[in-house]
Amino acid sequence: MSYSCTSRGNSQDPSSAKKPAAGNNPATDTGGTDSSRNGSPKQTAAMKVKKGCNSTDVGVPVTTEEDLLASAVITPEDVLGLQKITENYLCSPDENVYNIDFTRFKIRDMETGTVLFEITKPPSTDKAGEKRDIDPNAGRFVRYQFTPAFLRLRQVGATVEFTVGDMPIENFRMIERHYFREKLLKSFDFEFGFCMPSSKNTCEHIYEFPPLSEDSIREMILHPYETQSDSFYFVDNKLVMHNKADYSYNGGT
Repeated sequence: MSYSCTSRGNSQDPSSAKKPAAGNNPATDTGGTDSSRNGSPKQTAAMKVKKGCNSTDVGVPVTTEEDLLASAVITPEDVLGLQKITENYLCSPDENVYNIDFTRFKIRDMETGTVLFEITKPPSTDKAGEKRDIDPNAGRFVRYQFTPAFLRLRQVGATVEFTVGDMPIENFRMIERHYFREKLLKSFDFEFGFCMPSSKNTCEHIYEFPPLSEDSIREMILHPYETQSDSFYFVDNKLVMHNKADYSYNGGT
């Protein structure tokens, strides 16, 4: 299973944003503890706001997907050397030994405050003791659908909510690289900071988008899902998670 996100209204018109469907708008965190579905409490951390920096590839050796798939450990410098979108996942779900689980994601236009879309991970429907075949890559791919106006935004806030297992996480970092066809559009670098064990965390990442030419905007609108991204997550400079996404910008046309 993968998640599919659809734009919730034109970002230039706050009144057109749709309200989330019933049951998909979790309550706002107010601190303290949160009772997870298995009944054990989780510490709730205060929301962090992080402004991402554009990753620079200057001086970084060029790498290939084939080289990295053969590596025992993949570092941030390794993925910064990639020249195109990956075709495969560079690590298995088993490498997420910290049990990091992303449960909610929201994007808003920083200029107007308009919520462009919001997605919440559905609760598990498995019964205790029930066994079934599960796709190991479930939840690692997201398909986004935006209106053309999204390509003209300059600053977007992405709020992510996630839980961690019973080990503390030091130096949690994400590198996200966006491509249109074979061209790198932008590369972002975010630090999550320290995460307590058995905690629920909320962090808003601020994306500064570089301006696009009118030709590039037109091509990206005419060719949906040829804009793609790799999101690489590291703990102590070791890759532990890899998610992928693609994008359409012809919604509402």
